Amino acid sequence: MSALPTLLNLLFAAVVLFVAPSLAYQPLSDTQLKAIPAPLNSDFDIKTGALLAPILIPRVPGTPGQAKVQKHFVDFFSRELPEWDISWQNSTATTPLSGKKQIPFQNLIFRREPPWTKERGPGRAALLTLVAHYDSKISPEGFIGATDSAAPCAVLMHVARTVEGYLKKVYEKGVSGELGKEGREDPKREVGVQILLLDGEEAFKEWTDTDSLYGARSLSEEWENTPYPALSRFANPIRQIDLFVLLDLLGSADPGVPSYFQTTHWAYKNMATVEARMRALGLLESKPKDPFLPEAGKLKEHFGRAYVGDDHQPFMAKGAPVLHMIPTPFPHVWHKIEDDGEHLDLPTVRDWARIVTAFTIEYLEATTGEAGAAGGGKEGKGEDAAAAAAKQGTTDGEEKAGEGAGKGP
Repeated sequence: MSALPTLLNLLFAAVVLFVAPSLAYQPLSDTQLKAIPAPLNSDFDIKTGALLAPILIPRVPGTPGQAKVQKHFVDFFSRELPEWDISWQNSTATTPLSGKKQIPFQNLIFRREPPWTKERGPGRAALLTLVAHYDSKISPEGFIGATDSAAPCAVLMHVARTVEGYLKKVYEKGVSGELGKEGREDPKREVGVQILLLDGEEAFKEWTDTDSLYGARSLSEEWENTPYPALSRFANPIRQIDLFVLLDLLGSADPGVPSYFQTTHWAYKNMATVEARMRALGLLESKPKDPFLPEAGKLKEHFGRAYVGDDHQPFMAKGAPVLHMIPTPFPHVWHKIEDDGEHLDLPTVRDWARIVTAFTIEYLEATTGEAGAAGGGKEGKGEDAAAAAAKQGTTDGEEKAGEGAGKGP
């Protein structure tokens, strides 16, 4: 891993420059929560599921298996979500196993933003950013990585398809109200969503700063060095990230996802509230011993230095606020050949799809009908950037399992 002071200096400098817009967060009413379409069993069947099954194959970077999965993602968005923009970010790198041979890494970006921001040019919309990696480990041979991270990718596909039904109505209403026209700009309504499916998260030999996070490192660097025109609202694509929500190692029963960062604890609490309300309403299938998100009541003084190394690191170092949805301890199948479809707990997978979908709808305020429930709020948004950096505290990730740990082997 890189020296801790260097990481902290980069993190502090980036956060000081990053000032997120102050946006409302309006919880859904019970009626609205009940109305959210539930995931279909047929989408998440491990053999025939339209979303999940095609991802449950080995998908090592640069292999035919990975190309099949890439096609699955692109075909899905092209066919079912034609209003979403699709783009690729490509890079190559050598790995400890490839010698001088360059291995391709291909990130996929699916973006939906308000029409009135697109009309005014790039860099206008703040973007809720939902993320998972889609590559699988090169070893053990035949490794599937169902929790790591086929299931999270399928969850995000479900989220995109469900949320689109809401966004279409909201955007149509905004267009009819001439939002974005001169004199009618409203930053609170200039919020979109993007899904990043990142390549090359896994180490090829041993988790280090250079043998891991290939796609995330490349994309974050390119975005930081891609300036928008002078009159844009944001300086570059990194600054557009309103919240970076990373899903990883999800799909085993009884997950326990901690709240890792004080600066995004407000978002964690809102998602935990979604889970609690959906359970109370009988909308979730799983029967865990404890909530998936058990730390809603975590106090300021209980946030420490530990976090889990993962795809968020290069973005966080450049100032993006991160909500890391990864359980601690890791699933018992982590990096074992048993991390396959048969070892997924499908009620848990479908419940993650429900929870993340509801959180996304709330975050985007993607409703046009009945008023939402009272409460909620983005406590950490729009605060002084230097104060935010101080509240983020220090981090020290080591690329192995355990406290302050990374995902690497």
